[in-house]
Amino acid sequence: MPSLAVFAFSHAVRSMELLDRLFDIARRRNRKIVLPEGDDARIIAAAASLVSQNMGRPILLGAASAVAKAATQFDVSLDGIEIVDPRSETRSQKYGAALADARGSMTQAIATRLVSKPLYFGGMMVRQGDADAMVAGCANPTRRVIEAGLMTVGLASGISLPSSYFLMVVPDFLGRGARAFVFADCAVNVDPNAGELADIAIASAHSALGLLGETPRVALLSFSTKGSAQHAHVEKVRDTLAIVRKRDPALVIDGEFQADAALIPDVAKKKIKEQSAVAGNANVLIFPDLDSGNIAYKLTQWLGGARAIGPFLQGFAKPVSDLSRGTSVEDIVTTCAVVAAG
Repeated sequence: MPSLAVFAFSHAVRSMELLDRLFDIARRRNRKIVLPEGDDARIIAAAASLVSQNMGRPILLGAASAVAKAATQFDVSLDGIEIVDPRSETRSQKYGAALADARGSMTQAIATRLVSKPLYFGGMMVRQGDADAMVAGCANPTRRVIEAGLMTVGLASGISLPSSYFLMVVPDFLGRGARAFVFADCAVNVDPNAGELADIAIASAHSALGLLGETPRVALLSFSTKGSAQHAHVEKVRDTLAIVRKRDPALVIDGEFQADAALIPDVAKKKIKEQSAVAGNANVLIFPDLDSGNIAYKLTQWLGGARAIGPFLQGFAKPVSDLSRGTSVEDIVTTCAVVAAG
């Protein structure tokens, strides 16, 4: 039997093979990524790593002196990194005017004061096209990142709420090697209704399209498979399917499925009599609530040996994503690369 160390090494190699493709996409796109928490040593180190690997053009927000002090303290080079201080930046007036115009009920004076805050300035950089994506959260809670994203970038057309997903890399799925899946929503929405769950499914399919390298096949999960049980919770999932098919007829989506019917071809053949492009072949799993989503990704991570990358925010008009406050430099680099590749 292979040792735990050998398994861990093999798992890491397979995970990196899939991530390498995303890193290559990030290199080709060379996107500008604004990092509002620019005086955090982890952010500075991650920005330097992005530059050295040619995976993006990072923009750090913060006072130049504070950023330089942190960089010196941790022996990190700032070469190739743009530093912008929202408090002294002349663009604050322009951004304030644009935000006031977009919000309607906000005066320009209030909007200008708001965009002097890094999260809002970063969001306006993305809105106005001065950056391609914003990544924040190592020094701010998720709700503040979401609030700033909603206020500045706004939601994608047809989407009513932001949500989150994890990129789950399973080291050896059904003995066929490493496979990547999108799990949603595992971090933001506690108990979405059918319309909100439809938003999550549509946003997740869009996220998966740029990440998985294959057609998104979206499974709406439940404790029931195609009418095997009757309950209000199951009805919500069925209603979600009807909503998504009406809103986006081209999307490859089906349900309601139990997880095994969604993932395992032999189980799908036994449980599902009708033809389905998703059953037994899903790569995007939509959970009916945060309980099931959060539990599932952690079980997949710790019992299944998968690598859980994220969570990433989705549903915004332009890329905005979150970081854990306990994030590492490697996590920040990976998040920026995935956001750039998505």
